[in-house]
Amino acid sequence: MRMRVALGWTAAMFLSATAGTGHAATAPQDGHGAYVTGHYRNLFAEDGHTAAEIHAKVGAAYNQLFHGDPQTQAIAFDAGSNANGPLMYVTDWANHDVRTEGMSYGMMIAVQLGKKNEFDAIWNWAKTYMYVSDPKAPSYEFFAWSCKTDGTHNSEGAAPDGESYFAMALLFAGNRWPGGKGIYDYHAEAKKLLSAMVHRPVISAPAQNGSHNLSGQHVVGPMMHPDPPEILFVPEVMPQPFTDPSYHLPAFYELWARWGPEEDRAFWARAAETSRAFFIKTVNRNTGLAPVYANFDGTPHTNAFQQSDEFGYDAWRVVSNWSVDWSWWQKAPAERMLSDRIQKFFAAQGVDTYGPVYSLDGKDLGATPGLTHEDHPAGLAGTNAVAGLAATDKKRARQFAEALWNTPIPSGQYRYYDGMLYLMSLMHLSGEFRIWVPQ
Repeated sequence: MRMRVALGWTAAMFLSATAGTGHAATAPQDGHGAYVTGHYRNLFAEDGHTAAEIHAKVGAAYNQLFHGDPQTQAIAFDAGSNANGPLMYVTDWANHDVRTEGMSYGMMIAVQLGKKNEFDAIWNWAKTYMYVSDPKAPSYEFFAWSCKTDGTHNSEGAAPDGESYFAMALLFAGNRWPGGKGIYDYHAEAKKLLSAMVHRPVISAPAQNGSHNLSGQHVVGPMMHPDPPEILFVPEVMPQPFTDPSYHLPAFYELWARWGPEEDRAFWARAAETSRAFFIKTVNRNTGLAPVYANFDGTPHTNAFQQSDEFGYDAWRVVSNWSVDWSWWQKAPAERMLSDRIQKFFAAQGVDTYGPVYSLDGKDLGATPGLTHEDHPAGLAGTNAVAGLAATDKKRARQFAEALWNTPIPSGQYRYYDGMLYLMSLMHLSGEFRIWVPQ
C-alpha cells in the first residue's frame, strides 16, 4: 500500500451488503500450470545465463537488501530479541516507517529462499508490534499497516495486501518447516488470519492515530467484499467500497481454496475466478495498464489520491499477479494476451527508458515527487519482466528479462519498494518463487 484515503460508512450498511451470499461448495480444478507439473520456467536460463550466474544474481540482491550497508543498501534490520526469539523489521527507508507490505514481502522472500531465521525474526516483529490483539479495537486480528521503527503505530488501520502476503508466506512456511509452536505454528496463524479476512465482525471505536472516517469513528469489517468476492482497498466500512487491482492474487486464492479454512475454500475458489475476470476488465484494452484503484466492475475509482485513476506505483504489481497466476495454474488464457499487451506498450516506450506513471491510455506522467526520484524504476522493470511468464511473444519477453538482468540492485533513499519488487521479480524469472506444498 503506497497511500491511504480516510473514508467511512455505517456498520448497518456493511451487514446489509453481506447478507445472503452463500454459495455451494465445488472442488477446485487444478489447471495445467506449475501446481500440477512442478515445472517453473527459468527465463534467465532460457536467455542463456548459467545456473551459477542466476544463483549469484539472486543471492547478491538478497544479501544487499537484507544484509548490506545500513545507510545505503539494506532495508532489513535486526532489532534485538524477546521471549519468542530474534526480531527483525523491513523498513521503507524514504518514509522512515515499517509497513505490512514490506514485512510480508520480506517473509515471502525468506521462505522462498530458505532463510528461516530471517522469516521467524520478521514474523516475530510483526506479531509483537503490528498485530492488533485488543478485541475492542476496530482492526482486531489484523496488523497496523504502518509503524515507526520502534513499533509505535503510525496508523491503527490495516492494508489487505500485507495480510494476503502474510497468510501465503505462513502457509508456505508451515509446509516447508512444519512442527512449530506458539506464533511459529505457521498453519494455525495463517488460518486464523484468513478467517478474519473473510469473517471478522464489524467493530467501531472512536478514531485515533491516523485512522478515521467522517463521523469521527473508526469502523472496520472484513477485508474481502462478499459478492463479488473481491479484496477491498481497506477493511474500513465505507459508503462506496472499492478495490486495488494490485491486491488481486488469484494464484494465492487457489491455494487457500485447498489449504485454508475448510468453510471458506469455495469462497476462495470463486475469488480466484472473479479476479481473473476482473483483470480483463480493469486493464486498458490498448496499453494493458491498470489503475491504482478500481471499482468492483474494473472501472477506475477516482478519489483524492493523485494516482487513483492512473497507472501508478501500486499498479506496477498487477502484471506480476496475473502472470504468476498463469505460471502456477494456466486457467485463464486471456492472461497471456494481457502480458503481450503491456509488454508491447512498454517496448514502444523504450525497454530501458520508460517512466513510472502513466495515464491508462498511455500518456507519460513522469515521477511523482516524494514517492520516487527514478525516471526508470527497477521495481517496474521487474514486474514488466515477470509478464514474460505468460507472454506469447518470446522474443519481446526476452528483451524485458535481459533488461531486468542488467538493472542494478536498487540502493539509496528509494531502495525499499523498488528493491522488494526487483528481488521478487528476479526470483520469479529464475524459477525460485515456488509453491511449497505440504510435506
